[in-house]
Amino acid sequence: MVTLRALSPDDAPALARVYSGASIRHTTGKPLTLDQAHDKIRTALARAAETPRAQWSWGILTDDELIGLIALRRRAPYMGTISYILREDSWDNGYATLAAHQVVSIAFTTVGLNRLEAMHHPDNPASGRVLIKAGFTRVGASDRHTDDGTTVPYQTYALQKP
Repeated sequence: MVTLRALSPDDAPALARVYSGASIRHTTGKPLTLDQAHDKIRTALARAAETPRAQWSWGILTDDELIGLIALRRRAPYMGTISYILREDSWDNGYATLAAHQVVSIAFTTVGLNRLEAMHHPDNPASGRVLIKAGFTRVGASDRHTDDGTTVPYQTYALQKP
């Protein structure tokens, strides 16, 4: 079972562990320090207090242990994006899919969005499978520029409110 909850300052060590190892291979490639994890949590808590709210971040928990993070961002009045990351020792258990289903439901009911978009690195097909299982459809590719100056065609997905 997977539950989502707001982050708390006590989550910093667990969040730093999520943002390490193979989990960050297709993100920044750099592990999150404990100070950076605290900053990320402070930012998430500050954004939760904004009105109107444009971003939601939840810790992904299983057995009361933080194993990942999932976020929903409003990009336009009725369109948003989701992103997620899981600690590598929790991969292949369906946790990301379960978390994505919950966030899709929140986006279309509580938040009032009509469309969601997401993307993943082309070398991370498992993330694409998560999106497909959560109801998304692959719609193409979008070039993203990396820190080293190269361009990578990220796979893009969309989901319309039923």
